[in-house]
Amino acid sequence: MKQLLTIGLLILSNSFMTLAWYGHLKFAEWKPFSKFGLFAVILISWGIALFEYCFQVPANRIGYIGNGGPFTLVELKVLQEVITLTVFAAFTLLVFRNETFRLNHLIGFSLLILAVYFIFKK
Repeated sequence: MKQLLTIGLLILSNSFMTLAWYGHLKFAEWKPFSKFGLFAVILISWGIALFEYCFQVPANRIGYIGNGGPFTLVELKVLQEVITLTVFAAFTLLVFRNETFRLNHLIGFSLLILAVYFIFKK
């Protein structure tokens, strides 16, 4: 149960962080946001990133083996990175439709999945 809760919280966390880091790149296309300056965009991104921390910190506390969770620190970090790339890939395909994934991107993602395999291999 703690595995699924940790992974779910990490997915939510990374969804907010991806939106905070890259969502503002679409602001110019959205009428209400098109006239915002850099400082306003930074504040909006920080506001979105606050929610990232509201999910990231509990995910790490619940998931960490030192707090009774199922994952070591290294496992948590690698899991988080793979979730980050998965969320980023989905976000890119849904929001930035002009971006394309090439073979080298897929090979890189595959190598990261292999990294997860080796990190979790006992």
